[in-house]
Amino acid sequence: MVLAAVVLGYFIYRLYYANPRTDDAYVHANTAAVAAHVSGQIVKLPIQDNQHVNKSDLLFVVDPRPYQLALDTAKTRLNLTEIEIKTFQDTIDAAAAQLAERKVEAANAKQYLDRIVPLLAHDFVTENDVVETRNKLKAAEAAVVSATSELRKAQDALGMLGDVNQRLRAAQEAVDDAQLNSDYCFVRAPFDGYVTNLNISAGQYANLGQPVLVLVDDRDWYVLAYFREDQLDRIRPGMQADVSLLSYPDRSFQGEVEGIGWGLFQQNGATVGGLPNVEETLNWVRLNQRFPVRIVLKRGDSAHPFRMGQTAVVTIRSR
Repeated sequence: MVLAAVVLGYFIYRLYYANPRTDDAYVHANTAAVAAHVSGQIVKLPIQDNQHVNKSDLLFVVDPRPYQLALDTAKTRLNLTEIEIKTFQDTIDAAAAQLAERKVEAANAKQYLDRIVPLLAHDFVTENDVVETRNKLKAAEAAVVSATSELRKAQDALGMLGDVNQRLRAAQEAVDDAQLNSDYCFVRAPFDGYVTNLNISAGQYANLGQPVLVLVDDRDWYVLAYFREDQLDRIRPGMQADVSLLSYPDRSFQGEVEGIGWGLFQQNGATVGGLPNVEETLNWVRLNQRFPVRIVLKRGDSAHPFRMGQTAVVTIRSR
C-alpha cells in the first residue's frame, strides 16, 4: 500500500504539477466573413454549406451587367478623350504656327522701322511714313502677345501636368475603377477553408460590405487551453503539448505552445461612469483564474479533421 501510494503520488505530481494538464480546452480556427465589394443580386451560387473550397475558387457572383455597362461607358469616354487630346494637339500646333508667323511679321516691321528712321533726317521718307511703320510694329507686337495667349490656352486645354496628361489619366482611372467593380462581381475564396453559415440561395440581394457567408480558415488550427494561474510558471512558448479530442478518443494529436494570454476581463473593478465599480462582498474561497494558452496543432490526417469548438484535453510536456 505504501508503494502504491508513492507511485500514485508520483503519477499525480507528474500529471498536475510537472506536466500541467487541463480539460478546459477547445479547438479554434480563424474565420473570415466574406462580403461583396459591390451591391446587386446574386445570380450564381456554386457552393454548398460546409463545403471545402480552395483559394481563388468562385463563391458567388453578383449581377455583373450594370457594372459591365459602366465599364463599357468608361472605355468609350476614354476613346473620346484620346480623340479630344489629338484635337487639342492640332490646335496647339496651329497656335504655335500662328505665333511664329506673328513673330516674323513683328521682326519685319521692326527691321523696316530701323531702316527708315535714319532716312527721315535726309527727307527720303516722310514723318507720316515713320509713324505708320511704328503703328504697324505695335500692331505686330500685339498680335504676338495675342498668339502667345492663344497658344497658352490651347496648352492648358490639353491638360498636361508635367509629363502626364491629366485628361487621359482621369479617363483611364475611370476605366480602372469600372474594371475593378466589374471584377468584384465575382467573389472568390481568399484562402483554403470551409464554407459555413451559408443560409441563402441565388436571387438574394448582396449589400455592399454585408457578410454573405463565413469561411473557416483550414490553413492553421489551434487549441485555446485555459490553465490555472498557478500552472503558468511551468508553461513556456515552444513547449510540446499532447492534445486529445473527445471526438476521436483513440487518436492523439501533437501541438506546440505559441503563447500565453496577457489579460482577463474583470467585472469587479470595471469602470462605470468613469469610476471603478468594486463589489462590497468578500469571498473567503479564492478561485484560481484561468488564462488562455494558445497551442498550434500539427496537421492531422483526413480521417480525423479538426472542427471549431471540439472539446480537447491538453497536457504540456514541460519535463
